[in-house]
Amino acid sequence: MKIVVAGGDGFCGWPTALYLSQKGHEVTIVDNLVRREIDEELGSNSVTPILPLEERVQVWKEVSGKDIAVVIGDLTDYETVSHLFEDLQPEAFVHFAEHRSAPYSMIDREHAIENHRNNVEGTLNVLWAIKDHAPDCHLVKLGTMGEYGQPNIDIEEGWIEIEHKGRKDRLPFPKAPGSFYHLTKVHDSDNIMFACRVWGVRATDLNQGVVYGLETDETRLDPRLVNRFDYDAVFGTALNRFIIQAAIGHDLTVYGNGSQTRGYLDIQDTVRCIELACLNPADRGEFRVYNQFTEQFSVLELAQKVQKVARDLGMQAEIANTENPRVEKYDHYYNAVNTNLLDLGLEPHLLTDEHLAEVLKVAQQNTERVKRELVMPTVTWK
Repeated sequence: MKIVVAGGDGFCGWPTALYLSQKGHEVTIVDNLVRREIDEELGSNSVTPILPLEERVQVWKEVSGKDIAVVIGDLTDYETVSHLFEDLQPEAFVHFAEHRSAPYSMIDREHAIENHRNNVEGTLNVLWAIKDHAPDCHLVKLGTMGEYGQPNIDIEEGWIEIEHKGRKDRLPFPKAPGSFYHLTKVHDSDNIMFACRVWGVRATDLNQGVVYGLETDETRLDPRLVNRFDYDAVFGTALNRFIIQAAIGHDLTVYGNGSQTRGYLDIQDTVRCIELACLNPADRGEFRVYNQFTEQFSVLELAQKVQKVARDLGMQAEIANTENPRVEKYDHYYNAVNTNLLDLGLEPHLLTDEHLAEVLKVAQQNTERVKRELVMPTVTWK
């Protein structure tokens, strides 16, 4: 297939581009490199040293013999997006190209507005370009499980059957996003659903859980292909922060009482889910939603898992509760459905001690790159 991976320089996009290329697909990465600029803005960095995008792609060519094309461009520039679709005529457009951090969207008014501008405008441009230039292209869009919030009912895959005053309908599942970032994903979902209904766009919205892990089979082929590893309190997930904190001898800081529960998946499953969605496209006019996660954990459970493995490796790892910078429920019900991707053939990689040990060892090898002042939160919701 001819596939564009937007945001292909990022944490999810880079291993996805390699995986799809290795599987024989014709891959083009489009990226504006803004994630690297945000590192400079925040004074942060990846724990793993990553090469410039052009060099990463060249290394992939050396290792695999396969080409990945690169377009440096911004999805908020419609001329760029229009030419991309007109020239390439992609069969699938994998859309990772959004600011992906809840804390980043909550820094201040300017960041909240820029988060909306980048995410919502970029997706709207993609929808118009599909309509204008590539109406058969399948949009595979990375949403988030965070769109749903923490409802006191089971979370269905995008749609729910409702009976009200004697009548029934199938409606979008209610949304209760937890940050301005998550709100942009809700806006995207609504815009995509509308485009499917009125223009006949075909789209799969992958409501992804929190992604963990570092390596895939492709990135393991050469150290220069390594994926980025975010650990700071703005872009680093809870699990990544715990791993880095253990590696540098810092307490594993659990927000609140740690009962907040979410869906999680390995980066190796992310890349497979993307291919499954591409190989099994939505019909014209169909807005399809898959919940993309494999396991559910509370924050405290993650900390306890890291603590156990860290101690097995000889590290001193203590768990400490700290004030929660976010506004979220504790001791809540959380049960989400995730059968669609499993039915398509996903075979999950689960969060094992062996996996945690692999990533902890990488963290230990790169502790000199950790900026310790960044592992505790400075952005608060209130």
